[in-house]
Amino acid sequence: MGIQFVPGDEEILKNTVDFISFSYYMSVATAHNPEDYTIGKGNIMGGVENSYLEKSEWGWAIDPIGLRLVLNDFYERYQLPLFIVENGLAAKDVLVDGPDGSTVEDDYLQKHLMQVSEALQDGVEVWGYTTWGSIDLVSASTAELSKRYGFIYVDRNDDGSGSLARYKKKSFAWYKSVIESNGAALYK
Repeated sequence: MGIQFVPGDEEILKNTVDFISFSYYMSVATAHNPEDYTIGKGNIMGGVENSYLEKSEWGWAIDPIGLRLVLNDFYERYQLPLFIVENGLAAKDVLVDGPDGSTVEDDYLQKHLMQVSEALQDGVEVWGYTTWGSIDLVSASTAELSKRYGFIYVDRNDDGSGSLARYKKKSFAWYKSVIESNGAALYK
């Protein structure tokens, strides 16, 4: 027996949400014969490994174009504005000398935001975007401090050693300029 509608139910169910929010970290591949492939290592997502994509140290597929595809798919399917509430990548960042002191050379965010821009040009209505985290923190999935997420590097190691000093990553200034320019600085 299926769901039984009563008079008025259809009207109540119209326009129940104004937008759709979702998180995007990686893409997941599948196959009709997954036993013939290497299983993906991306946290809890499973799937088969996509040999065409770069992987993080934890096996997550780095797929900026996948974000654009998801945006287009969701928008075409639901015809509602979209809001990316989390996007990011954990990495084993390395401090390097930069023009303004120690920093981390990271470009994950730029590649993904460029694909959001491409989706906007495709006609997708995106209302907002927020990143995974602003400052490095303890990973909820692995309890590691070396699994870094933010715009700000925190000098702390898995064994608890480190000064707790903070260093702005390259993405810090870049993302600030993207926000201040309302996206005009995205391709610089």
